Amino acid sequence: MELICPAGTPAAFREAVEAGADAVYCGFRDETNARNFPGLNFSREELRQSIVLARRKKVQTFVALNTFMRAGDEALWYSAADDAVAMGADALILADFGLMAYVAEKFPQQRLHVSVQASASNPEAIRFLVEAFGARRVVLPRVLTVQDIARLTRQIDCEVEVFAFGGLCVMAEGRCSLSSYATGKSPNMNGVCSPASHVRYRQDGADLVSELGAYTINRFGPGEASGYPTLCKGRFEIGDVEAYAFEDPVSLDVIDEIDALRAAGVSALKIEGRQRGKAYVAEVVSSLKKALVASPGERAALVARLRAMSEGQRTTTGAYDKRWR
Repeated sequence: MELICPAGTPAAFREAVEAGADAVYCGFRDETNARNFPGLNFSREELRQSIVLARRKKVQTFVALNTFMRAGDEALWYSAADDAVAMGADALILADFGLMAYVAEKFPQQRLHVSVQASASNPEAIRFLVEAFGARRVVLPRVLTVQDIARLTRQIDCEVEVFAFGGLCVMAEGRCSLSSYATGKSPNMNGVCSPASHVRYRQDGADLVSELGAYTINRFGPGEASGYPTLCKGRFEIGDVEAYAFEDPVSLDVIDEIDALRAAGVSALKIEGRQRGKAYVAEVVSSLKKALVASPGERAALVARLRAMSEGQRTTTGAYDKRWR
């Protein structure tokens, strides 16, 4: 299986290449990609130079244009696709059907991957994307079990990529409305989920309280690890129970499922983390590269190394083993 690695900066891109990535995915410094945060992403020249570096090292570059076009401003997305193709991107990761149609018509030889933001997770949807736009690969949402994935791969005629490590988005990607509700900023349209400009921490007695916009997301006691406030990982009072309503603030880690995913027909494993630094990228990429060829027993040590870099210093197999409350 290929290892698809994140890069939010040129420095992280170089680290991913040196650490053994088969492909690196990244985006332009604007709202055409779903990690549109200050200090991240690539200028046109930075991406051009990165693609040249990757090609020299026999590493592929995937450019994420994975937000949805805004009516009347489609030119921003069209020009981003034009530029990425001209620079030699090995694949474009797209979510918007209109942008897929544009790329398929104008650049019929360009490899097109369906972003997780498109939330394509059943055979009918995927077959449509393959037939209509020539999609070569689909990135599946993080809500399917290994058994679901195995059934799906037998019914479709394109490659399948799944997330293996990093931030866990538990809503069906592409339908992330909670951040928009709280902040007015949409991960699907503006490329920002829970933007830092709307995040606040305050002390309330012995507790640390995290807030997003006008909403309290969590309250942490003394010595308790505090997570970044996103609504889908908030701790709320539900009836008589105080609990994480959707998902705990932990990272996805499916190292133990590598053999099962390979048997299920998965072509590529994806690491989340374009907003993380180059040290994180180097450690996670090198560890997962080793895990792909390690025995099941050897993988335990690799998991332990990565757990310290995970959200809340804990990991989960997510939907692969989730028992929903």
